[in-house]
Amino acid sequence: MRYSEKHKEQTRERIVRTASRRFRGKGEGNVAIADLMQELKLTHGGFYRHFASKEDLFAESIGKAFEESGARMRERLKDARPGGELKLVIETYLSPEHCGHTAEGCPLAALATEVARHPRAVRSRFDKAVENLSDRLSKFIKGSTEDEKRRNVAVLFSGMAGALNLARAVADDDTRQRILRDARDFYVRSFCP
Repeated sequence: MRYSEKHKEQTRERIVRTASRRFRGKGEGNVAIADLMQELKLTHGGFYRHFASKEDLFAESIGKAFEESGARMRERLKDARPGGELKLVIETYLSPEHCGHTAEGCPLAALATEVARHPRAVRSRFDKAVENLSDRLSKFIKGSTEDEKRRNVAVLFSGMAGALNLARAVADDDTRQRILRDARDFYVRSFCP
């Protein structure tokens, strides 16, 4: 039985969406294509009708991860008071909820170290997604020029991603909460009006 193009697109989207969460939650090296396809009730061979390799899927899943996390943040920003958007971004990013849900969280924090080990084609997808993030957030950050705002976004997010990763890595819950709280306080003081 031949499937329609729409069915093929929907199947591909399911694979990318699920893989994106698995890669963020478990790390790319701990996600087996056979297990992913079995979870989706699809055949392992069917994977290759959609992707040339696991690396191709990983590259595409990066864009999907940034798309999903960006959509969640845009939804949260609807509740922000004018001028309070960046504070809300910082508080949401460095929250215990975000820290505890790696698979649904920011791909910058979850995947940066893995992406760094991939070929240029994969890293280029990551670059584009980070650039789009910077463009969206530069309107909320201090800076007299667009270049300065983009630099400030890069500094803010690299620091927050590091703090989030450190908080995720520690075993002690009190230490985790302290890292998140101290980082939130620091970035709000440093970057918010």
